[in-house]
Amino acid sequence: MTVLMVVELLVVLVALWIGARYGSLALGAISGIGLAILVFGFHLKPGDPPTDVIYIIIAAVTCAGILQASGGMDWMIQIAERLLRRHPNRITLLAPLTTFLLTVLVGTGHVVYTLMPIICDIAIQKGIRPERPCGIASISAQIGITCSPIAAAVVAFSAISIDNGFPVSNVQIIMVTIPACIIGILAAVAYSWNRGLDLDKDPKFQAKLRDPQQYAYIYGSNATTLNKKIPQSSKNAVYIFLGTLAVIVVISITQMFGLNILPSYKNISAVSHVESARFTEISVDTVRVKSYTMNGKDTLWLLSESDIANAEQKGLSVEHVSDTVTVPASTENAAGTGTSATMDAKKLAKGGIVVSGLTKSTDKALSMNIVIQILMLVACALMIIFCKAKPKDAVSGPVWQNGMVAVVAIYGIAWMSNTYFDNYQTEMQTLLGGIVKDYPWSIAFAFFAVSVLINSQGAVVVSMLPLAYSLGIPGWILLGVMPSVYGYFFIPNYPSDIATVNFDRSGTTVIGKYLLNHSFMAPGLIHVVCATASGLAISYVYHFWLGLY
Repeated sequence: MTVLMVVELLVVLVALWIGARYGSLALGAISGIGLAILVFGFHLKPGDPPTDVIYIIIAAVTCAGILQASGGMDWMIQIAERLLRRHPNRITLLAPLTTFLLTVLVGTGHVVYTLMPIICDIAIQKGIRPERPCGIASISAQIGITCSPIAAAVVAFSAISIDNGFPVSNVQIIMVTIPACIIGILAAVAYSWNRGLDLDKDPKFQAKLRDPQQYAYIYGSNATTLNKKIPQSSKNAVYIFLGTLAVIVVISITQMFGLNILPSYKNISAVSHVESARFTEISVDTVRVKSYTMNGKDTLWLLSESDIANAEQKGLSVEHVSDTVTVPASTENAAGTGTSATMDAKKLAKGGIVVSGLTKSTDKALSMNIVIQILMLVACALMIIFCKAKPKDAVSGPVWQNGMVAVVAIYGIAWMSNTYFDNYQTEMQTLLGGIVKDYPWSIAFAFFAVSVLINSQGAVVVSMLPLAYSLGIPGWILLGVMPSVYGYFFIPNYPSDIATVNFDRSGTTVIGKYLLNHSFMAPGLIHVVCATASGLAISYVYHFWLGLY
């Protein structure tokens, strides 16, 4: 690793650190400063911004925001509250499972703010230490992101994996992540069940109760949504949203079994075992032609359109020409007969150029990325037209606003990260190749560390997964360790964690004096370790025993 690489990496890390300190939109915006330094200061070639993932987030978050504006989310929260109040003794188990399920359904963890004070209230009324259900419930709301078929992290994992030769659908991903994350949640619940002192034995809590004002504050509130009347239009919005989600899942399942019910289009793609070929411009009977060498062998000659016409006028045979291609000239070749250039097969495919042995033309079904975006927008329209959802209310709601913050964060963070890693892909392979060859699962530590810095599971997938594939890590391992992309509980600065601390009127859910000794650390670590280990085992079984991917 050169000094220049280290300096540029420090630019990336400092930008992430400063962005994290400011929070919110600053993560993406300050990443733009890092990107500018890399491009204009160090002349690195800009990577590709993660537009596909951004479009997915915009569509999904807009749909969730419209659902919230319609009142449908209130009904979902009300159903969850009824379940929790029916079994108050099991609040430590049911609270995290409920927040997890809500996130899986809606695709964002920001839907639980209304539920958190209810969880705290039930725990206090039952004499259960609120830290127990609240700490794990807040974490479980974020855990559900890797288990939702419409979440950006899942969609991005599928899209990037397909591009890297590991064709896995959204449903196949959540077939691994859902059981793995539930195992992680149950392990964290087992730890939390008797965590800390009971309220009647906690001297700090009992001291608060001796203060009449504190007593009134702790026991005087009765957070509930059960007294709110839910109109039928709000319930219809939930039916539309869940119906759309069901359609997405069904389409993914049909693709798993090789059934294509989607429109197909001509698609030019690179041949999987070929990365590039060297083209050389030479002269044959005064007609300029292009020949290319692949795997050390001269394969065939290619002519430009004007040269084909020239050749035909001269009576030359052009049967060996498979297609026309424009090849930029670079340095003169050793023989001095012309110029040569190395062309990337993927770039040829992107340009729609078919070259025998390099690229191929096939019929390709409509991408699930596009399908999800279309269906989410349709669901938005139906909820606006038939369910009285007001777009202005959606834009002003917390779900849409937090989702747009995530868009900006992913935009800046992933673009900056891609720029760095794309320019040093070969060096990274040399530096890390030995480690990942012997311990490929160790990439989970990198996923976790990056998540701590950037507070976004989708951004971790977009910025780190291409690097992981370039290092030669098998897709089934990367899928198995997917739960490790959640690490931003480590430093308690995420909005849902801060809100949970504020909602707990008992004061048992805390951010400690030393920052890292907070209520989310232990259950978070237990979950990530158990879910990642379980995910690896499940993915191994699916891949080697059942042959599902």
